[in-house]
Amino acid sequence: MNKSLTPGLYVHVPFCRTKCPYCAFYSLPSPALIPRWMEALQREIQFYRDRFPLFDTLYLGGGTPTVLSHVQWSDLMETLFNAFNISPDAEITVEANPDDVTPGLMGLLHRLGVNRVSLGVQSFDDRELHTLKRRHNARGAIEALDCIRDAGFSNVGVDLMYGLPGQGEEMWLKTLGGALAFRPEHISCYQFTVEAKTPFGRMRDKGMIAPLDEEQERAFFISTSDFLREKGYVHYEISSYARGLTFTSRHNMKYWQQAPYLGFGPSAHSFDGNRRWWNLSSVQDYCQALSRGKVPVAGHETLSKEQHRMESLLLGFRIKDGFDFRTLEKMPGHKKLLRDLERGGLVRVEAGRVMPTDEGFLVADSLPLLFSL
Repeated sequence: MNKSLTPGLYVHVPFCRTKCPYCAFYSLPSPALIPRWMEALQREIQFYRDRFPLFDTLYLGGGTPTVLSHVQWSDLMETLFNAFNISPDAEITVEANPDDVTPGLMGLLHRLGVNRVSLGVQSFDDRELHTLKRRHNARGAIEALDCIRDAGFSNVGVDLMYGLPGQGEEMWLKTLGGALAFRPEHISCYQFTVEAKTPFGRMRDKGMIAPLDEEQERAFFISTSDFLREKGYVHYEISSYARGLTFTSRHNMKYWQQAPYLGFGPSAHSFDGNRRWWNLSSVQDYCQALSRGKVPVAGHETLSKEQHRMESLLLGFRIKDGFDFRTLEKMPGHKKLLRDLERGGLVRVEAGRVMPTDEGFLVADSLPLLFSL
């Protein structure tokens, strides 16, 4: 357990102006309930203000956090800083939508202590953005990135999506090149995934969308990693690239390294190093529970030693640094299995750690199953 690692703080802002047809995260396409949510959030915070002594990351995600007004942002940040001991050198991230980015909002966030912005660009091609039903166009994404830099942010992340319907590798690499023109400190590259119970999921069921096959997935993934590595980026997690290890997402690394984290808002998860719990996935139910003085927890679990070990493998195979070799010591035959994986080009074993290669990243979800007791 990584209890020695300082915990992270997460706030889920479950509101969007419109709902993207591929998105399976919980959010409402209306800001009407924001005042009620903020009131409930303040109540939830009171239940946990003494749970951890210090936080060194704060991540505000969604949803679309940038739908909040200037007054709401000021109130939210004041509430968080009054309730929790947040380190002076904390990484404080806000997810942003290009259409919401204005000089006034970016200036406010910078003054409030935000020092990292993650912008949901997805593509620099208007046709692809139209397919995704994004609110912004390519020009809007470019203007938003300029605006973020002009506000003084020196740690900017760009989220992109590959494998879109009709997209070839050449078009995807053009998108990556467009992002690099702004020299973002961080790039997240997500494969277009069709989730059940979304509009795109229903289109797939009708045969209107064809997901990538395994060979196409591999081609996109390897070309992405090769392209960004040549440009000086470190491929430190399956979907994540940093312009040097200084710019890895410190908050997200907490999830992958099993550090504690405390989450607020509907559907948010928390973990104390041994026990995990998650909130109700409904703004209405979340607010109602807190109005009655109840903690809005929907469920919880305490990890057994074997569950913790398997999670260490599952998460460790997602990151460049992998996991401690000693995690496998109790498994009979693990040395031979590791040698086989090394010969297959899926892992490297160095300095007491098992580290996935790019080919290993491609099958990261299946590798832990090989080591189950």
